[in-house]
Amino acid sequence: MGELLKKVYLNTVHKFPLIALIALLLTVVAVGSQISKLKFDASSDSLVIEGDKALALYRDVGKRYGAEDFLIVTYTPKGDLFNKMSLDSLQHIESELTALPQVSSVNSIVNVPLLYSPKVTLSNLQEDINYLKDPAVDRGLAKAEFANSPIYKGLLLSEDGKTTVLQVNLKRRIELNQLRESGEALRAKEREGTINPQEAKKLLSVTEQYASASAAAKAEDKQLIENVRSILDKHRSTAQVFLGGVTMIANDMLTFIQQDLSVFGTAIFLFIVLVLGLVFRQLRWVMLPMLACVSCVILTTGFMAMLGWQLTVISANFVALLLILTLSVTVHLVVRYREYEAERRDMTHKERVLATVSSMFRPCLFTTLTTIVAFTSLVFSGIRPVIDFGWMMTLGVIIALLTTFIVLPAGMLLWDKKGAKETDRAAANTPPITQRLAQIVEKFGSLIVGVAVALLGLSLIGVANLKVENRFIDYFDEKTEIYQGMELIDAKLGGVIPLDIILRKTLDDNELEDDFADSDSDFNEEDDFAGMDGVDTKSSYWFTQAGVEDINQLHGFIDGLDETGKTLSLSTMYQVAEDIIGRDLDAIQLSILQNNVSGEMEDALVAPYLESEGAETRLTVRVKETSNTLNRKQLLAKIDNYIQTEMGYDPKDYDLTGLLVLYNNMLQSLFKSQIQTLGAVFIAIMLMFLVLFRSIKISLIAILPNALAAGLVLGCMGLFGIPLDMMTITIAAITIGIGVDNSIHYIYRFKQELANDGNYLATMHRSHTSIGRAMFYTSATIIIGFAILVLSNFTPSIYFGVLTSFAMMSALLGNLLLLPKLLMIFKPFK
Repeated sequence: MGELLKKVYLNTVHKFPLIALIALLLTVVAVGSQISKLKFDASSDSLVIEGDKALALYRDVGKRYGAEDFLIVTYTPKGDLFNKMSLDSLQHIESELTALPQVSSVNSIVNVPLLYSPKVTLSNLQEDINYLKDPAVDRGLAKAEFANSPIYKGLLLSEDGKTTVLQVNLKRRIELNQLRESGEALRAKEREGTINPQEAKKLLSVTEQYASASAAAKAEDKQLIENVRSILDKHRSTAQVFLGGVTMIANDMLTFIQQDLSVFGTAIFLFIVLVLGLVFRQLRWVMLPMLACVSCVILTTGFMAMLGWQLTVISANFVALLLILTLSVTVHLVVRYREYEAERRDMTHKERVLATVSSMFRPCLFTTLTTIVAFTSLVFSGIRPVIDFGWMMTLGVIIALLTTFIVLPAGMLLWDKKGAKETDRAAANTPPITQRLAQIVEKFGSLIVGVAVALLGLSLIGVANLKVENRFIDYFDEKTEIYQGMELIDAKLGGVIPLDIILRKTLDDNELEDDFADSDSDFNEEDDFAGMDGVDTKSSYWFTQAGVEDINQLHGFIDGLDETGKTLSLSTMYQVAEDIIGRDLDAIQLSILQNNVSGEMEDALVAPYLESEGAETRLTVRVKETSNTLNRKQLLAKIDNYIQTEMGYDPKDYDLTGLLVLYNNMLQSLFKSQIQTLGAVFIAIMLMFLVLFRSIKISLIAILPNALAAGLVLGCMGLFGIPLDMMTITIAAITIGIGVDNSIHYIYRFKQELANDGNYLATMHRSHTSIGRAMFYTSATIIIGFAILVLSNFTPSIYFGVLTSFAMMSALLGNLLLLPKLLMIFKPFK
């Protein structure tokens, strides 16, 4: 410890331990009072790339076409779906859902217009529309229509006719959207450096208003889901009912986050208490480390709430990480103090505390810095929740160092033991398992190096097979409603994940006249058009024969893909019109149709698929998320290629958007960001090793075991087909960040011990018995602590726990087997 830091420490914590401890506890209480303001976010916006232009397009398309968020309710009665009891029950559900304040409308088989029951004519398209809820409707015809209609087939009724769906449309949050748009526009100016002082002030105000409105919206969504489930619960005795939709998934994911945060945070806390009790067998060595751990968690969480950071699925396990990282520092201090207590009987209690702090501060400082480097490297991911997670953990690691070096020394000074108990000294001198590992290094060192080389080769093979494609449904346990609902909708009701295809094309007057000239329609004699208005020469391109052919061609191609479910577009309306008149539509009939479809039919068949100016059309596609063959990148590339090569469209004349595109963009960025993250981590840690050890050789030796551990975890993911996702992307950085801590502690102690006799082999044995003990205790706690996450209902948390445990085990063995052998081979210390 530098003289300045030593002087500061002596004049504060060492001289006034009680005051230092009280000041810390008062700070913990004050900051902890802000925890209730902590916010959670599991919305689709939290799963996209920072600054992704596709997100702006997605929002713009939704705004222009009046798209609403919606919930999906699947309904499978125990009896016949079309008998009176089932339809009454279904209509009752619809009425109750419609009455909810957040719901704008509900679409179901009982209230959508019927066009084939019996078949209507174009002339009475707005007048004689029937509905299944009408007493006079022929239910047999209606059932046939839902099974075969180009509009409803595979959308509202399953192929077996046993399951239907209710689409619960939610009211648009206009004020919230306006605040978000205003904030994004001002932030764009801020990034460009063109924002003025008034706009900067407005940005702060808008940001605060948006945060408040967003929190209120999440609370409304939670209440909505509870109300919907309460309504559905009344009907579960007579039907199988599932709730789905993006809003519901986001709500349930928040529940999973909160459960993991509380349940597994508590479980790991209790486990740490148990481990400390079994290892150290003294109350003070349980109480003081846990006080440091709890103080760190409360302070970090409170500061996060004050800074407005939101917890997401990625940062859900930050409490477990903070507990374990803080424990690591405290255990190293405790083990070092116990060594002084057992070996230096000539020291006073205060001298032992000061010696412990003096000897451990430098390595602990550098281990903290390397861990910070690992977590801050996550900002290269470009994914907002991953970036936030990196900053959260950086803050937490800094707080962990500060709280530990206040709580442990101050607590030791106040909890003054008059000499060590014999049992305490015996425990300190008991040959640990690390001595056995030292013997393995001595006897089988060459074999260890050979195995390491083989594992490196295997890891490279696994990394080459690493993938990012995954099924979102696999994030959830098969027993959850999310999983069961998504599986049912994908299998029977048209698919889950939305994809929008936007085509743009304008038509000049000459092209329109040519189109009419080619028409052979005599609409005055066509009964189906009797009484309808005449031709409007300002027709949209999408109501010409060329436009019809384009849409029909693309619609047919999309329908033929294995990964897609239900597709809707203007082609659906064309087919209905052709069914009604009994033949293909020509140019005049298309123009008449465009100008006479209005009201409810326009809302259902035109408005969702035709932009108001008529130059742009939209195809909505449902993609089967549960498909084992789904590869989002390949699917989008296939559609791109078809539109350009087969249909002749320029890339500027069409767009692909929707949640499928946003999620795919995020996944594809993961591999690139993983490489960037690891590269940044290795470079930064190598530079820190050079500062700490002042030797390139030692720096390379120190980083090799941890690079192997990171390679092993990524390689295993590739070999076992575990894809990279938002949570597993953080594991390699965590492995290196925590793993190099052990390397620093071991090499630092090894260098000190080597100065005693210059014997590398004897130094290795002494280091394993001393610092190796602390490394083993902390790593074992991490390994078993994270393994507790296998009990989660959220699959990413399970993967995170298992892979982190495996990575920490690899890092521990690398630092206690490979690292000492490399030190003995290359003898880097003079």
